Amino acid sequence: MGSLYSEYRTWLHGFRAGFKLFGLVVTGIALFIIQPLWALAAVAALCAGVLVSLGPATQPARRLLVAVLVAALLVAGFHVWMGTWQLGVASALRLFCASSLGVALTVTTRTGDVVAVLEWLLQPLRPLGVDPERLSLQLGLMLRFTEHFFIQWGKLDDAYRLRTGRGGGWRLVAPLAVHMLQTARRVADALFVRLGG
Repeated sequence: MGSLYSEYRTWLHGFRAGFKLFGLVVTGIALFIIQPLWALAAVAALCAGVLVSLGPATQPARRLLVAVLVAALLVAGFHVWMGTWQLGVASALRLFCASSLGVALTVTTRTGDVVAVLEWLLQPLRPLGVDPERLSLQLGLMLRFTEHFFIQWGKLDDAYRLRTGRGGGWRLVAPLAVHMLQTARRVADALFVRLGG
């Protein structure tokens, strides 16, 4: 399966996965505590600075970032239309901040490292009958399939654009769904062979 992880080394690659996940959680909580728009705008500028500082490492996720910006603008536009522009701006800034930091984590952290951190965090649940290894594997697969979805969407869109000269848009939903189902079946078969039922 494809991955958004970038082999291009940046300053953020040097931090451990657990530290980056902790920073993402703390920042995510802080985003909903911070209320003034100027403060949210300052955090958004800081998040944008983090992305810019990663340079070419963000290349695999550029399309995802564009989708996030479009979603943020749509949210803001909807709230402006409803007459609550302050809430719209705040929501758009929060969405941009959380998504951009998530992208920064994704392009600088291997999925295996994230799974290892999740497995460690889930260890206290073992006495309750939870299998940390299995649950962390499931969470890791969810993360990888999310990455794989965007990578395959990009590849299908590029192929469609080469054939027709324009983007595929919603025409790509059916072939993308077929591809994702095939990938899920191959992964399920591989897991069954390695781990058993």
